[in-house]
This record gives sequence, C-alpha cells and structure tokens, in this order.
Amino acid sequence: MNLMKQNLQKKPLLEVYELTVHFFTEEGVVRAVENVSFEIYPGEVLGLVGESGCGKTVTGLSLLRLIPIPPGRVVNGDILFDGRSLLGLEEKEMEKVRGNDIAMIFQEPMTSLNPVFTIGDQIMEAIILHQRLDKTEAKKRSIEMLDRVKIPSPEKRMDSYPHQLSGGMRQRAMIAMALSCQPKLLVADEPTTALDVTIQAQILHLLKEIQGEMGMSVILITHDLGVISEIADRLAVMYAGRIFEYGPIEAIFTRMRNPYTYGLMRSIPQLTEQRGRLYAIPGQVPDPMHLPVGCKFHPRCHMMIEDCKKGEPMYQVSGDQLSRCIRWKECC
Repeated sequence: MNLMKQNLQKKPLLEVYELTVHFFTEEGVVRAVENVSFEIYPGEVLGLVGESGCGKTVTGLSLLRLIPIPPGRVVNGDILFDGRSLLGLEEKEMEKVRGNDIAMIFQEPMTSLNPVFTIGDQIMEAIILHQRLDKTEAKKRSIEMLDRVKIPSPEKRMDSYPHQLSGGMRQRAMIAMALSCQPKLLVADEPTTALDVTIQAQILHLLKEIQGEMGMSVILITHDLGVISEIADRLAVMYAGRIFEYGPIEAIFTRMRNPYTYGLMRSIPQLTEQRGRLYAIPGQVPDPMHLPVGCKFHPRCHMMIEDCKKGEPMYQVSGDQLSRCIRWKECC
C-alpha cells in the first residue's frame, strides 16, 4: 500500500488553513505569506521549496509561533496540530509544544546555538525542560542523541562549544537538540545551507534515516529541488508568499503543471546535458510590498497571456495535485 493510500486512512498531524502573515513596517505592509494551505500526515515528509524570499521560512516559523510581534502578525487562517489550534493557545501552552511536539532546525546553527554554553548544556536544557528528567538522565540522553547523529566521541563533544565544531558537526548537534524530545513533527529550514556537497549528502541521509526510525513527520524547507527529490513524499512549491503547485513528489516531478515549477526544474544542472550558460528564471522575485496584479509570476513567465493579470485561481489538476496557473493544461 503506497503512502497516499495509507494517508486516506489517517488523520492529518498538521493542517494549515489559509495562513496569511503580514509584517507592518514604516514603509508599508509586507505580505510575506498569503492564503497558504497544506497538510502533513504522520510519518510523512513534505518539501517546501521556492526561491529566496518566497515565504518558506516565514511559513515554518509561523507553525511554532516564532514570528516577531511586532512587526509581524498572523492576520488570517489557522494552524491545527493533532486537531488543536496552535494560534488559540496561550504562550505558556505553546512553550510546551515547541521542542516537545514540534521541533525546528534553523538555517544557520552558529547563530542558533548559544556561543557561551557547551553543546551538552544546550541539549540537556531542552530535555530537562520538556521531559522532566534529572540532570544525570538528561546527560545520558544527550550523549545518546549525539551518538545517534553520528558525532564521534559524544562524551567529549558534550563539553565542546559551538565554535569548536565544524559546520557539519554544528548542524548534527542542532539535529540532536531538535530530536532529543522525540517530537512528532520536525521543521527543517535549509538544513544543508553553507555545507559542502559531501556533508550535505551526509546530513540528508542522516535526517532520512532518523525520520524512518522515529516515524516522525518532517517539513523540509529548501530552494534545492535536488534535495527534495531525495527525501520528500509530497511537495509544495511557493512563490511570492503563495503555494503555486502542490501534490505528490512523483506527480510533480513527472508531470509538473506550473511554469514556475518548470523554471525551478530547468535551473538544476544536468550532468548529461551540454550547454553554455546555466538556465535561470528571468527577472527577480517581486517586492512583497508591491506585488503585481493577478498571477504574481506573470512578469517573469514565458507562458503569460493577458488573462494572467486578472486573477490567480488554484486549479485541481488531478485528485491530489493542484496548480495556480490558468494554462496548466498546456504546461510544461
């Protein structure tokens, strides 16, 4: 039985309904996320992809209510986790969810780890806070987690400070911290950024291995479709704060129905393809304070027609694939 059929028999772990997040600044309103909806089932990996500035990270932070207020604010929508609205929780209740039920790996571990505390102290703090273990048990669990993420000599690394570890080791330490309380959902925001290709592959393999062992759900945020193809079950392609294409990974990779997804795919270098310059989507991501009318991608789209300026409806391509493009039948 494949994953999609299994999901029909399960309730979603996370349901996001028309999430809209704005930042209110002196220059104007930044519409970072607009009417984003998706769901993730137990044990599933959802890929969230798009160019820088498309709203991926803001979406991830919103799930844990980590958007700075002010200037940010969730102005519409809801986030349900295990059937409970996260936006309706008091801050003390939300603190019990963060790290315990939902954990996050941030983009740059050097800025996320506290430089004045050892790696061991920082992992133990999360365990003591959420798991209510004493210091001896918390230390034992911390060593086990460092060993699980394949950090050599974990007992010694407990006493290391972040600056004493390589980039790959810091990322592994962040993963150990995120997984120390065995969360149901892991939000991994660009977990391989700034790492070399070999280390990227190791981190991805590690995430996939641990995800399979723990049976947790994962939201993997990245701009790299090559990364997504290695681990995700379903894909949500974001642009200008909106989801432009959504569905099973196999469906989108074999029969994409959105010009933006097509542009991202074409941007991946192919070893077998001989060409001069690498392909890049023309133009720039629009200013979220001054978005184009209609489809937000139309100024950069090779398939643009006048009707693209009139609206941006989401079409159901198939039973489980959606596309925000009026010309989806002709693409791609």
